[in-house]
Amino acid sequence: MYGSQGTPVPFGTRASALVLGAALLLAGCSSGGGDGRKPDAGAKISQQPGGSDPIWVNPDTNAARQLAAYAKAGKTADAEQIRKIAEQPTGEWIGAENPKAEAQGFTEAADKAGRTALLVLYNIPHRDCGQYSQGGAGDGDSYRAWIDAVAQGIADRSATVILEPDALLHLVDGCTPAQFQDERYDLLNYAITKLKSLKHTKVYLDAGNAGWGHPDEIYQPLQRAGIAKADGFAVNVSNFYSTEDSIAYGKQLSAKTDNKHFVIDTSRNGNGPYTAGDEDENWCNPPGRSLGETPTTKTADPLVDAYLWVKRPGESDGECKGGPKAGQWWASYALALAKSSK
Repeated sequence: MYGSQGTPVPFGTRASALVLGAALLLAGCSSGGGDGRKPDAGAKISQQPGGSDPIWVNPDTNAARQLAAYAKAGKTADAEQIRKIAEQPTGEWIGAENPKAEAQGFTEAADKAGRTALLVLYNIPHRDCGQYSQGGAGDGDSYRAWIDAVAQGIADRSATVILEPDALLHLVDGCTPAQFQDERYDLLNYAITKLKSLKHTKVYLDAGNAGWGHPDEIYQPLQRAGIAKADGFAVNVSNFYSTEDSIAYGKQLSAKTDNKHFVIDTSRNGNGPYTAGDEDENWCNPPGRSLGETPTTKTADPLVDAYLWVKRPGESDGECKGGPKAGQWWASYALALAKSSK
């Protein structure tokens, strides 16, 4: 669908295992695969310098596990390629089942490391218009309860939240049925208000990407959804548009939303968008893409608060072009992304 971002499904059961203690995540800066064995020394994962990249690096991501597997197998070259992904902070997609525990586990681990957790909330009812990442909360009350639980889990710890990829875009492009649209605006407002009541939480509402091409059609929905109460908006989530084009798009929206700041997902935009295939699914596991600028708060424009890896590189956009289900790790695609980057 035009404007869809191929957003991955939440981390699921593995996230629940991770949150059983932030202690395991903090136990060291290495990934042992969760089986109690001593990790390979070549698989050690460290935090990035806090001054330019304050987002927490989770040492037990799919990429970190792949790095450990390659290192153990003696595949040194492949391990060093995957390290390009594993050593960068990426978004933690909060699941539907244990939102309080997951938010608490990730923010506690980040806090102990002196960093900020990057959380992605993707559970709006009628999510993704029945596409690869369909689902979400069963109704508005369930969603509000889920947001409340996330907020309880974050508490007073530091967090940066990317709120509901695609939710606004699917209001604008008409893919969300009319009978659910007023409720969606109410839910986004509720989420922003709740999360901004927390002491150290920043909130960026998803606002599409440079390929949308119609910024005049989304700034009013941003306003209606409560952007004035948020820290800003996010662009290019799970997509491939260049940083330059994303800055231009974001600045157009910023000018129409009282100069709101924004963040850019640069996780896979190193080679820009894919233009050789089916236009409707250029966002879904396109070949020949590359990792983009690494996460940092030192950006090319004062309106851009950060470059972030919101999408987790190497996790599938959906069952297209030979990929597994949305959100599942795809080692060969991850390796290709890394090899094509600097």
